[in-house]
Amino acid sequence: MSTVTQDDTTVRSTAAPEPVMTGRGLVKRYGHVTAINGADFDLYPGEVLAIVGDNGAGKSSLIKALTGAVTPDEGTITLDGKEVRFHSPLEARREGIETVYQTLAVAPALDIASNLFLGREQRREGLLGRLRLLDKKKMRTAARDELNSLGIATIQDITQPVETLSGGQRQAVAVARAAMFGSKVVIMDEPTAALGVRETAQVLELIRRISGRGLPVVLISHDMPAVFEVSDRIHVHRLGRRAGVVDPKQVSMSDVVSFITGAEQIPANADITNVAPRSTGHGGAS
Repeated sequence: MSTVTQDDTTVRSTAAPEPVMTGRGLVKRYGHVTAINGADFDLYPGEVLAIVGDNGAGKSSLIKALTGAVTPDEGTITLDGKEVRFHSPLEARREGIETVYQTLAVAPALDIASNLFLGREQRREGLLGRLRLLDKKKMRTAARDELNSLGIATIQDITQPVETLSGGQRQAVAVARAAMFGSKVVIMDEPTAALGVRETAQVLELIRRISGRGLPVVLISHDMPAVFEVSDRIHVHRLGRRAGVVDPKQVSMSDVVSFITGAEQIPANADITNVAPRSTGHGGAS
């Protein structure tokens, strides 16, 4: 709520938040196959945006376009209101966009701290740093602080090799790495796949904590209970483009499945495509 006083007249206005990231008219073709067909995308500060869709709907291609893994043939992407064009995931990472892939991309033989700093290793100061010696103590301290701040209590030994961790613990390491270095956006691709009930709950709690920091999270998932538990908005992707955006508090899981398959069209009164999130209360099926 902002208050503007002008000529002794008080005008009150509520400004809707600007999107952190947008995509407009994105197109990606592979020969005669159109993977992204005029797709739009909006992500707002601090929200958890779930992207759902059937296999082959173009969800992965959309995420690849947003993170620099592929370059769109048409359309524009903005980050903090400025148009960007990433030619590699590294360029996107430099702009604060971190992605947790389904394959996790962890190094099993390395310890937890080394995995958190993978590709961003910190060297010692002075001559030892010029000799490329790593500051393992500093990295381990920072890694432990990050795990503590995210409430990850299941990992006791920061020097433990990742290959000795459970599936949920490995996922926690990958999520912690994204949270540690993602300054603008964190994207998670099927983070609860192949996890048990308890481990899934732990990952969902990590998502809440990350968005609670004000960092928006994009969640790509087929796990409808998880989607409804943590998401603020649900982006339904179909036939290579956004079919609409719905509020998980106003629709049911069966409704969303029908929207995904095309059995039902998203009603105009349920489509909040052009409406910013009202809150970050994190979901809940109606």
